Amino acid sequence: MGPEGKKLMNIIILGLGFMLMFTAFQTCGNIEQTVLKSFNSTSFHASGYTSMAIIYGVFSASNLLAPSVVAVVGPQLSMFFSGLLYSGYIAMFVYPYTWSFYTASVLVGMAAAVLWTAQGNVLTINSTDQTIGRNSGVFWALLQFSLLFGNLYIFLAWHGHVHISDKDRQTVFISLTVISLVGCFLFFLIRKPNPDAEGDPGHPSEALQVDSSDSALRSPGSDLCRQAVDAFVQACKLLATKEMLLLSCSIAYTGLELTFYSGVYGTCIGAMTRFGQDAKSLIGISGICIGLGEILGGGVFGMLDKCNRFGRNPVVLLGLVTHYVAFYLIFLNIANDAPLAPEEGTHLRAFMEPSVGVALLCSFLLGVGDSCFNTQLLSIIGFTFRDNSAPAFAIFKFIQSILAALAFFYSNFLLLHWQLLILVLVGLLGTLTFFTAERLAQASWQDSDYDSI
Repeated sequence: MGPEGKKLMNIIILGLGFMLMFTAFQTCGNIEQTVLKSFNSTSFHASGYTSMAIIYGVFSASNLLAPSVVAVVGPQLSMFFSGLLYSGYIAMFVYPYTWSFYTASVLVGMAAAVLWTAQGNVLTINSTDQTIGRNSGVFWALLQFSLLFGNLYIFLAWHGHVHISDKDRQTVFISLTVISLVGCFLFFLIRKPNPDAEGDPGHPSEALQVDSSDSALRSPGSDLCRQAVDAFVQACKLLATKEMLLLSCSIAYTGLELTFYSGVYGTCIGAMTRFGQDAKSLIGISGICIGLGEILGGGVFGMLDKCNRFGRNPVVLLGLVTHYVAFYLIFLNIANDAPLAPEEGTHLRAFMEPSVGVALLCSFLLGVGDSCFNTQLLSIIGFTFRDNSAPAFAIFKFIQSILAALAFFYSNFLLLHWQLLILVLVGLLGTLTFFTAERLAQASWQDSDYDSI
């Protein structure tokens, strides 16, 4: 296999590992508030929204240190050990206790920072200026297949269930834990990329290390501490650059929108008693529709690379318009108190007779719009900060996660219409600032042979 084929295979393995891990974790996040409402009749009293707020809050605080961890440990082991903590969080739901629930939330928040920084590093060192767009789309599409399989299982397992029993919960979360662990071990199949034809054929199984062109390097001895400090300093410097400040608004929007589609919207659908006794199982179908939208967006704007003549701006604008259509339909279709409704659900209606078809269409549109924003952000960050990929992707996740934490916090008390208004305003601001950042990137393209996606 040639150098480019080897790099593409690494991207595919990376995507498959994340697909399995997040088949478990995203499904967990999608259903945990509904599960905990059914479980709160015992001595256990906790909120899924609060847990996710803790995860993303710790995630954001940990991101500035994550490049140092990746520099010392290396991206492969960083992803593996982080994945084990994800698996532990999911396994906790088999026999949940309040203390273990919130402790696991803190641990998975720290793990997430390291995991996503290492992912961005691996994506960058296995890409060139010409392939970063394609590889971003390949990874994103494979990752979003995770929304299909776990949510399909939820639909089949919970079809017709009004209440989630202990047996239902345990069966689901044991299965999800096993799936997550398989994804962790897949990371060991990623091999060191060989950028030229002069690689050593006698060592095809050499484990992945960070490429020497990247700032997050592995080396033995006393250099490790210096590299850890350098990685932290570099992350702080990148945070203050004009390009990152402009992109921060777009990244912030993806954090708010992540909270909405991965936690709040599924809870809203499950609380709509007007959808009938299948409202709980519709959470799984909603997740599948989101996944289909994510995969479609990742495929069209990444793998197929159809927009290379027009740049990133049309894709981001399409994402905003798609989201606005979804928000308007949700406003009309879902009751305002649905995010805060008790286990028995809400009997209120919105401005139209609630429709399951409209609700699932909105799920699909949320997925398409989210993929538009994220594939373009992965691409522009990977190109603009190519020589400092680990710190740059750490900042990406720092901003995204702190806004996600804020959104999960206010989801405990803000009604649906207020949440939608926040998304509309921040989405508009993020799109405008992205356009400016893209204009700066286009200026740099004049001195390179990079093809935009």
